[in-house]
Amino acid sequence: MSRIGKKHIILPAGVTLTCNDGEVTVKGAKGTLTRHIEDCIDVRVDGTTVSLVIVDEKADDVQAKHGLYRALLANMVKGVHDGFSRNLIVNGVGYKATVTGDKLVLNIGYSHPVEVIAPKGITFSCPSPTEVVVSGIDKELVGQTAANIKAKRPVEPYHAYGIRYKEEAVVLKEGKKAGK
Repeated sequence: MSRIGKKHIILPAGVTLTCNDGEVTVKGAKGTLTRHIEDCIDVRVDGTTVSLVIVDEKADDVQAKHGLYRALLANMVKGVHDGFSRNLIVNGVGYKATVTGDKLVLNIGYSHPVEVIAPKGITFSCPSPTEVVVSGIDKELVGQTAANIKAKRPVEPYHAYGIRYKEEAVVLKEGKKAGK
């Protein structure tokens, strides 16, 4: 059995989880998330604790799916209760970011500004011109949106110009040296 799959999920106050025919719905103060769970895993709700039980031992990769679905459900519960966010740093001479409506406008060294439209359920904010915060209730969507923004201008290794995660450490390469 999966060690992660064995752990129970504790539902915080104000969060409800329902399971009907493999469709798990989690409702909370910040919104609602839905995910399909395969038939080899059974979701059992007992008051404020949720446990996942393997039903079909002979299914392919049932051990891995047990831990995967437990982690996905735990992220759904955390998302509708607290939400998720990723912080990005825009570093470079003249590089900046602004939010207009649901669009993130990036001036990152190209001849034109780069616009990123927020997917449904994602919000952008810019506490400073060089910082972007991507937030939402779906951890997978928040992470993918942040990765798409980061891919617009990867960090170059000599001056660290580009877009990076706030907690990411950039290892700089040594530049050319003058002759002896």
